[in-house]
Amino acid sequence: MVFGVGAFTHGLMTVLAEAGARVRGYLTRDYGHYGPSLAGPCHDAARYPDPTPLLAREPADLVVPMSIEWALKPWAQRFLDTGTPFLCATGEALKLERERDLGRQLCRDAGIPFPEALFARNRAEAEAFVRQRGRGFVIKNPLCAPTSPIHTIVCETADETLSWLAEVNDAEGIFLQEYLGRCEVGHIALVSGGEIHSLVTNQEYKRAFDGNLGIVAGAPLGGLVEADAEDRYGLARQLLHPLKPWFKQTGFRGPVQVTAMLHGGRWHVLEYNVRLGVTSGVLLARLLADPLDAFLRAARNQPLAVRFRPNLRFGCSLTLAGYGYPFVQIAGPRVPVQVTEPFTCDVWWNEVAGRPEGAIEATGHRIADVCAVAATLPDAIARAYENIRRIRCLGSYYRTDVGASLWPPGEE
Repeated sequence: MVFGVGAFTHGLMTVLAEAGARVRGYLTRDYGHYGPSLAGPCHDAARYPDPTPLLAREPADLVVPMSIEWALKPWAQRFLDTGTPFLCATGEALKLERERDLGRQLCRDAGIPFPEALFARNRAEAEAFVRQRGRGFVIKNPLCAPTSPIHTIVCETADETLSWLAEVNDAEGIFLQEYLGRCEVGHIALVSGGEIHSLVTNQEYKRAFDGNLGIVAGAPLGGLVEADAEDRYGLARQLLHPLKPWFKQTGFRGPVQVTAMLHGGRWHVLEYNVRLGVTSGVLLARLLADPLDAFLRAARNQPLAVRFRPNLRFGCSLTLAGYGYPFVQIAGPRVPVQVTEPFTCDVWWNEVAGRPEGAIEATGHRIADVCAVAATLPDAIARAYENIRRIRCLGSYYRTDVGASLWPPGEE
C-alpha cells in the first residue's frame, strides 16, 4: 500500500506492480486521484479516515508513504502498532526531517558542515538576528509538514530576508538558515541493518522558470538522478556516514536523503529527508533491479545488497505545470489534456481527472511528470523532452533547460 496522491503515488504503485507486487493506494488528500487509480485499487481518506481497519481486513507486506504527514494523523500510533513493515523512519528517527534544528545539532556534534542557523521563536527575534548578521538567510518552517504556515523562501540578501520576514506567519516560530549560493545537490540512500547503502545522487530544479529564475516552487519542475552506489561525489561519506551511530541508536531504517550546498570547497548540509521523495523516488525505483525486494528489506531492517538494472544509469524527470503555477492562488477552468502521440517513457498523472468520454482534463496546477531512464544522461533528457512535447494543455508549460545547469554536482 502506498500512502499519497498524484504523480508520485501513480509512479511508485506502477513500478512496484511491475516488480511483482499487488498494489493499493491510500489517497491522503482530496486531489490527484486519477493517476493512482490507473495503477491499482485505491481507498480515499475522505471515506476511510483511518487506514488501520483496511490493513486489518487485508494486511500489507509493505507500506510506503510519499510524505511525513501520516505522523500528524490521530491514527499514526495505531498504524505503527500493527507492525506493518513501513518504508519510513519513525519515532526519534523521524525527527531528522520533522524538526529542522535536530539536523543542525546532529551535524554540529558529528563535525558535518552546516550553514549558520537559528530557530527564532517569533518574527522580532528573527529580524534582530538578521540585522545583526547583515546577510541573507533562507526562511524555513521549523517543523516540516504540508500544513506548516511557512514554506521555504530563498532570500539572498539581508534586505530581502527582512522584507519577507514581515510577511510570514510565525505561529510555529521561524527557522533561518544562512544563504550559501546555488550549487545544490542531493544524495539518497537506504539505511538497513545498521548500514548505509547509497542509491543515487540527484538534482532538483526547484525554481519555476528557465535559467533558474522565479520563485522556488512548491515542488520541483524537474530532476536528474545518477545511479551512485559508489558515492562518486563523496556526499554519503561526508554527510551521512558520520551519523551512523545515531542511525543505530534510533533504529533508523528506510530512505534518507541529504540535500547539500557546495560552499567554500566543502559540502554543507541543508536538510535531511526520510522518505523516497517527490521527484527522484520513482526514478531511483526504475533504476533498481528489484525495487520491491530492496524496499521490503529496508522496511524490515534486514541486510540488503543494492543492485541496479544493467545498461541504465541516469534518469530525467520533467513536470508539466498547469495554468497559474507556481502561483497557486491563480486558478483556471478545467481544460482538456490532449496526448498527440503514444508515449515512449513513463508519464505519471498528477492533478487531472477523467472525462465521461474517456479523455482527461486538468484540475489543478501540476498536470503530469514525464520520467525517462537511459544509459546516458543526454539520452534520458532527450527522451523526456520528446515525450513531454506530446502533451498539450492550455496555459501549461515546462522548463526547457533541465540538465543545462546545476549538473554535474557542484555546478551552478
